[in-house]
Parts: sequence; structure tokens; C-alpha cells
Amino acid sequence: MKLKDLLINCKPIQIQGNEDVEITAVDIDSRKVGKGGLFVAMKGTQTDGHQFIEKAIGLGAVAVLCEDMPEHQLPTVTYVQLPSTEEAVGEVATRFYGDPSHRLKLVGVTGTNGKTTIATLLYNMFRKFGHRVGLLSTVCNYIEDEAIPASHTTPDAIELNKLLARMVEAGCEYVFMECSSHAIAQHRIGGLHFTGGLFTNLTRDHLDYHKTFEAYRDAKKKFFDMLPKTAFAIINSDDKNGSFMVQNTKAMVKTYSVRTMADYRARLLECHFEGMYLEVDGREVGVQFIGKFNVSNLLAVYGCAVMLGKRPEDVLVVMSTLKSVSGRLQPLRSPEGFTAIVDYAHTPDALANVLNAIHEVLNGKGKVITVCGAGGNRDKGKRPLMAQEAVRQSDQVIVTSDNPRFEEPQAIIDDMLEGLNKEQKKKTLSIVDRREAIRTACMLAKKGDVVLVAGKGHEDYQEIKGVKHHFDDCEVLREIFNNQ
Repeated sequence: MKLKDLLINCKPIQIQGNEDVEITAVDIDSRKVGKGGLFVAMKGTQTDGHQFIEKAIGLGAVAVLCEDMPEHQLPTVTYVQLPSTEEAVGEVATRFYGDPSHRLKLVGVTGTNGKTTIATLLYNMFRKFGHRVGLLSTVCNYIEDEAIPASHTTPDAIELNKLLARMVEAGCEYVFMECSSHAIAQHRIGGLHFTGGLFTNLTRDHLDYHKTFEAYRDAKKKFFDMLPKTAFAIINSDDKNGSFMVQNTKAMVKTYSVRTMADYRARLLECHFEGMYLEVDGREVGVQFIGKFNVSNLLAVYGCAVMLGKRPEDVLVVMSTLKSVSGRLQPLRSPEGFTAIVDYAHTPDALANVLNAIHEVLNGKGKVITVCGAGGNRDKGKRPLMAQEAVRQSDQVIVTSDNPRFEEPQAIIDDMLEGLNKEQKKKTLSIVDRREAIRTACMLAKKGDVVLVAGKGHEDYQEIKGVKHHFDDCEVLREIFNNQ
């Protein structure tokens, strides 16, 4: 494709060189550039791509998109100066890959909690309806049955369009996609056409990047601002930020709620560790999930499926067959008669939701022992809040390592314990080794109790000093059970 055709939706400040040059690939990573490539120099949070322009040219780049023109320019290379390469890269990638999102029914899910569950359940539901479907999520990306490992909640704009183009080639009709606040703020979803968008909820998260809650909230809102008038926007009206999200949207707005009047409503009738009975829009259905927050998640799935043209009664039939996402309220029964639950909860609100769900089932008939930590090199402000939430709803808490990254695990634990008073610390242990912390929790548990292992969920690694070491909470629990 010619360079000038890729730039149709961009507004260059200046172009030095031949606009008719043929482009064979688009890359933001200079190491991936090959002959005939277009290198997009972006100013990232860690490195500035402008430093690698010469390297990209040496590997075969014939054109460069940049914000700052290089001092030394080669006559054989075309240089395009733009106000923001970050904003332009999505538009360029969309055109290079044939505008795949316009050939799919693409639905984005954003919010703090519930994104993975909702996107994955929609993927599974529409496959059960007989459609070919793609999924872009934190856990894994899928093109029908083909699993493609996910390194970020939302891939970069080039990788994203490449995946969407592959989904088109595979005959996919629908794609369900998590849209993180980072991806929205960094224009990774720029240039995409969405059929619909869902908002789950908003609580404190990613303030290490966004700095303020308002900036984090506004990043989420941008997603709904960009929806076209042909799209739908479904918001959780039980969250006070729901109406804020759609203040300026052109999309058709629908609401869901478990507490107030809304377009889609649900009520919890009965709850067990094996599942729940719900009333959804006046119809009763049994589901294989637990927790009031999952009632909300399932209601979002229901509303989205209806907006995509499925009959409500058919949606409920399929919903009754769906199973929980890996690492989300995943129960394991021990030989000793207690239940272990693995969950990804890594924010105070998510931890509160999971513990609430456990207490709804226990109904005071067993103790709760919680194992949790906090990630290194992330928002430190939520660490004491995590500990407070764990202590508030647990009989015993063991604070341990999560993904310490480049921080000292004990320092992270100390930050968490700072949020507790003397009385709260009496029912709190700190064990740096996560495996030993889980083992200790299991030793303390008796028949009828629940051990919650929170924070990592589906992850099968611990990140320590830049290295990912294999570690799977479910695996560890099964090993402990087999040795009991």
C-alpha cells in the first residue's frame, strides 16, 4: 500500500520525500522493521522511539512517522512529521490492515472490574449460538479455538489491527474486547469502529499511571465519547459513574441494574458455592456462578446479547450453561472438607466483592481465611486499603507476595500492614513466600471454612526482579491437597 493512502486520516505538519513509496509493514518496535517497512517513532512512558529511527532505517524502513524531524535525513527515506504519532498510529494501522473492525461486530468492555468475565462470557455465549467469534482479553486472545497469548489487556494498535484482520480472514462475525484505561489513553483503539460498548464499574486502580482518579475516570469516558451514533452503550446504573460515562456519547444508551429501575434488571433468589438462581427481566434462571457482583456481570452479558439481536429467552438458556472464567471465583474442594477459592481480585473493591460473595454463601457457618498481597511498582496507595478490606471481612488474613516486580516483597507487605491498627494486626500474619502462605492458610482451615487466595487468579507466574517464575495458585493448592 502507498504511504499517502495510509495517511488519509492523518494531518501531517510536513512531509519530506516520496508519498508514493510502497509500504510492506507498519511497526512501532524498531527491532521488527524489515525491508519496505514504515517505522512509527512514538514517545512512550519508558523509551522514546525517535532514538531508534536510524536503527529502523538500517533494517529496511523506507518511511518514518515522527513528531520531531531528525537532523540528518536520507534522500531515500520519506519522513512524515505529525502532531502526535500516538494518535496517528491507530488510523494508519487500521488502513494498512484493511479496516477490519468495520467488517466485524466489535464490542468493547471497559471499567475497573468485570471486564475479563464479561468479554469471555460473551465470547463463549456467541460461540454456543453457532457464530464464529474472536476474543481480546487479559487472560488470552482467541480466534475461534486458536489461543494467542496476551501480554497486555489491550494490544498496541498495530498488533490489535493485525489480530482483527486475522479474525476477519477466519470468518469471525463478532469480537468481544477488553478496553483498558491505558489502551484508551494511549490511543491503542484509535481508528476502530465499535458496534457497542459496556461499562462495568469504576473504583481506584492504575493511579501509578493516571495519577488521579479523575484522569482514570476520564480515560474510560473517552471510549464512550468515540462511539458512533450507530453503536449502543450499556452502562451499570448501580455505579454512580455510569451516567457520567455517557454524557457526551452519540450511541444509544441502555442501562442494567440489580438495585434500581433499568432497561435490564436482575434479582438474586438463591446462592450456593455451586451456583445461583436469578430472576432476570421476570424470568428465572440457574447459573454456575456465585456473588452479587456476578449477577451484575451476567446482566451486562444478557443486555449486550439482546442488543446484538438475540431473543431474551434464548440468551437465558445459553447463560445457564456458561461456566466461570479461569481464576475468577474458582472453587477447589479440599479432602479436609474446606473450600479454597482462587480469584484475580487485586483492587480493594474487587476483594470486597469476592469476600461479600463468599459470606453470602457461608451465611455465618464457616470461617474465612484470606491470602492476599499487592503488586510491586504499581499504585502504592491501594496497598493499605487492600489489607483493610481483607481484615474487615476475614477471620484470619495472611499477607504475602504477589508480583513484587522490582520492589522488595517485605517492603510491599509493610505498606499493606501500615493500614491496620493494633487490633486488626492480631488476626494478620505476614509470610513473604506465597507458597508457604497458601500452605499455612490450608493448615488453619477446618471443615466448612473457606480459604480465599486472591490477587493472581489466572496468572501462572510470579514476576520477581524482571523475571517471570512459574507459579500457579490453583496448582499450588492441588499439590497441598494431595499431600494432606
